[in-house]
Amino acid sequence: MDTISYKTRSANNEIIVKDWLLIDAEKEIVGRLASKVAILLRGKNKTYYTPNLNCGDNVIIINAEKVQFTGKKLTDKMYVRHTGYPGGQRMTTPRQYLAKKPEKILELAIRGMLPKNKLGDDMYKHLFVYAGSEHPHEAQKPNKININTLK
Repeated sequence: MDTISYKTRSANNEIIVKDWLLIDAEKEIVGRLASKVAILLRGKNKTYYTPNLNCGDNVIIINAEKVQFTGKKLTDKMYVRHTGYPGGQRMTTPRQYLAKKPEKILELAIRGMLPKNKLGDDMYKHLFVYAGSEHPHEAQKPNKININTLK
């Protein structure tokens, strides 16, 4: 009699299936949306999730300019970057980003929730964020999903 009734299945390139998912970010809260998208990019929602492989899906986010912040984060939160020169620290608020580059807010939030290594860089390449409702990925036939139904 076999004492183990189940086998641990580790993912490989033959098993991994990358779907195209479309998410509408209109009236979504930035952090909650980012955490769920990071799970989709990592592939943690799949049964064959393997931590050392990129099992995640390709994610397209539209209407990035219509995301929302809770509390006073729109004016009080600061994004800090550095130019590389002495005294080159620059600070920006989400309100300024929404006016200039609304995609950048979601990209920064999602990137911060992915692994900080080559695998995380590869996962991040499968994220496509657009400010408006148009996107150039119609040929891939993305499945529109409601992010609030995901666990």
